[in-house]
Amino acid sequence: MGNPSPQESPDEPPDGMERILGGDTFRPPVALMPVPAVTVVIVNFNGGDHVVRCLECLAAQSLLPGRILLIDNASSDGSLEACQRLAKGDPKLVDRTIVDPLVANLGFAAGSNRGIAQADTEFVALLNPDAFPEPGWLEALVAAAAIHPEAAAFGSRQMLAHSPGMLDGIGDCWHFSGMAWREGHGRPLQPADLDGKEIFSACAAAVLYRRQAVLEAGGFDEDYFCYGEDVDLGYRLRLIGHGARSVPEAVVHHIGGSSNAGTAATYYGHRNLVWTVAKDTPGIFVYPTLLAHLSQSIVTGMILGLRGRGRAFARAKWDAVRGLGRCWQKRRAVQACRRVSLWKIGKVWDLGWRRMGR
Repeated sequence: MGNPSPQESPDEPPDGMERILGGDTFRPPVALMPVPAVTVVIVNFNGGDHVVRCLECLAAQSLLPGRILLIDNASSDGSLEACQRLAKGDPKLVDRTIVDPLVANLGFAAGSNRGIAQADTEFVALLNPDAFPEPGWLEALVAAAAIHPEAAAFGSRQMLAHSPGMLDGIGDCWHFSGMAWREGHGRPLQPADLDGKEIFSACAAAVLYRRQAVLEAGGFDEDYFCYGEDVDLGYRLRLIGHGARSVPEAVVHHIGGSSNAGTAATYYGHRNLVWTVAKDTPGIFVYPTLLAHLSQSIVTGMILGLRGRGRAFARAKWDAVRGLGRCWQKRRAVQACRRVSLWKIGKVWDLGWRRMGR
């Protein structure tokens, strides 16, 4: 999921579809086809040295972005100025990097929408300022998009930057109780994680989207501000017929997982879950899902209370309920655009009872 803490196209798209990844030569089956230009959007808020390293990693990509848009949410730590200096001094960044400084922190969702609106390429990638892609990252995502036209979102294999061999996640899961999490977060990498597969939605910390599909789905919901906005967008993409895939060859090393225990994550994450259930859950599923979410929330509230975050959780649910009227208006528009069956939506949910205690 997107992390708010620690975002000029050349005339021709960059070429070169062969790379070395993990010791093996990787040649996508579309190697002879033109490589589409990609805009990479980084939404930065006080990203410190991390966002500078993130830009350096983009400059080292085997497939360079056509454009890099750094949307700065009124940072005050000097990271904006550091990025401007780097972009001016690096020959691989100077002609393709645009810095858009905002006068206030609009949040991850609004910042991402601003970048997507400014992009003019077929694909848009989002990259957190504290996510550091390996050199073949962008090329692997573009290759996956070429062979999976049914999908509009392509998630990376996120590794915990400070814990070698440990996953940060390989995609977002959605549980029938209205809970969401990153699959594999905090566990060692396993052989099965190296196989690409369908996922419910892609984590926006490092993702490639088909830009037109995102615009068709309405972009990120800016009322979310941050946390869970990628699950909501992924849900809405599914409702209009677009899938999501994990791309294990697209590797990033992400720091943000260590900050997810804060009160901001508790508040925004649990508030936004209610809105996602109410807005996106189709047809007859919405009422049983809301009931299951209520039961899940009682358990979660007790656990978070013991961890000292009960007040943030209670405020999140109260504000979620207060916003349900506006959310229900959005629901009518979202569900009016649904093109897929209830079965097709339900089959990608996690139905395990073991998740009820998360």
